[in-house]
Amino acid sequence: MEVRTHGSPLLCASELYRFFHAGDDETFALRGVSVSVSGGEIVAVAGPSGSGKSTLLSCLAGLDEPDGGHVTIAGQRITRRQEAARARLRARWIGMLLQTGNLLNHLTVTQNIQAAQSLVKRGDASRPRPAVLLADVGLADRGSARPSTLSGGEAARAALAVALANDPPVLLADEPTGEVDRRAEARILDLLRQRAADGKAVLVVTHSQDVAAAADRVIHLVDGRIADE
Repeated sequence: MEVRTHGSPLLCASELYRFFHAGDDETFALRGVSVSVSGGEIVAVAGPSGSGKSTLLSCLAGLDEPDGGHVTIAGQRITRRQEAARARLRARWIGMLLQTGNLLNHLTVTQNIQAAQSLVKRGDASRPRPAVLLADVGLADRGSARPSTLSGGEAARAALAVALANDPPVLLADEPTGEVDRRAEARILDLLRQRAADGKAVLVVTHSQDVAAAADRVIHLVDGRIADE
């Protein structure tokens, strides 16, 4: 793999802890996890189900508050802030691809992209056009489709187009190739590599060996901790 020159860290998480209560039981989802992703870098997060990968992603994006530690995006703290402030930081800096809930069912695919773009005030010339984003993910002919008519693989790729709607400096993706075929996976990997080549930071939660192989670093989570290499 070609070695890229990485820039300054765009995403930094320090000593994240997250626990959940169920009755008298306390479950630790994260136990002191620290991670950083620089511009020009792809970092993959791997681990068995229940190891804390999705919880980590939610904390990194400011969708969930850690019980300990903090997260910064481009030097700005996203933890311990009001939701409105976190939402502004997300809209400006982060593109998110979750396993569910990425698409609004009452809108077409193109309208979903436009809705994401409306969250960030920016000149039209500086943001990617929906048609270009859809072509990039192999959905050039599905812009007028509703999410309910998409296959699982198509929905995943449409969600990726929405995540990239504002050309975010940081991309957080949860299993971006989980429901796609090999050809679509190769296309998505090319997109991730291009993001990094353009100086963006990419963090991907994945079970795919191909996605992990495309990353600059792989972080293994086990029982909420980063496992020793």
